[in-house]
Amino acid sequence: MGTAISWADETWNPVTGCSRVSEGCRNCYAEALSLARGWSALPWTAANAARNVREHPERLRKPFSWKEPRRVFVNSMSDLFHELVSDAFIARVFDVMVRTAHTFQILTKRPERAAKWDGPWTDRIWLGASIEDRKNLGRIAALRQSGARVRFLSLEPLLEDLGALDLRGIHWVIVGGESGPHFRPMDHAWARSVRDQCVAAGVPFFFKQSAARRTEVGTALVEADGSKSIWQQYPGELAPTWGKTS
Repeated sequence: MGTAISWADETWNPVTGCSRVSEGCRNCYAEALSLARGWSALPWTAANAARNVREHPERLRKPFSWKEPRRVFVNSMSDLFHELVSDAFIARVFDVMVRTAHTFQILTKRPERAAKWDGPWTDRIWLGASIEDRKNLGRIAALRQSGARVRFLSLEPLLEDLGALDLRGIHWVIVGGESGPHFRPMDHAWARSVRDQCVAAGVPFFFKQSAARRTEVGTALVEADGSKSIWQQYPGELAPTWGKTS
């Protein structure tokens, strides 16, 4: 498969480049990688967005090359609902998603724009909002206004205890700590609080990683008693933890 991201099988980037909108963007892996590889010439600030955000029509046919159905993370290197991505191009992306047999996972920090998008939304086109702190919890309400049939939250990088969450109309929650050389710590108690709320609400929970220099490190959730457990549920799956690891 084509990605190290544990909750997806492939990434597909018909758009590249973005601009920072909140604290979770401070150490953005996509920006660092893009600058290091020369895909972007300038830091991902709002002032540079017109030069960094690029639509790639030549990449639209990539999903047709995968013969077996896959879970596809759409725009791991951008945001499909960035304000500089045209409605016409978004429509072309949706046309591809509707015409192929894969499950597409769209993640955005701009759910307000996504909520205004008519789709077509299908059971295989999921929409998620990325939330890192309490300041941005309003993205949940915006996500709920969308026509997406499967709505999820990516609480990564989780930077603080989020408190009580309104999980009405939410079908999946991912939690992860920050990765990279400048990662900020994540207390597993914050992640356990989210997990416990998901269990109470009947919402599948996926613990992706602890905060660490490298991605996908510390994939077990540390319980209050020091034991560890694996949580990797998907929408429609409410199996218990995959068992304690220690």
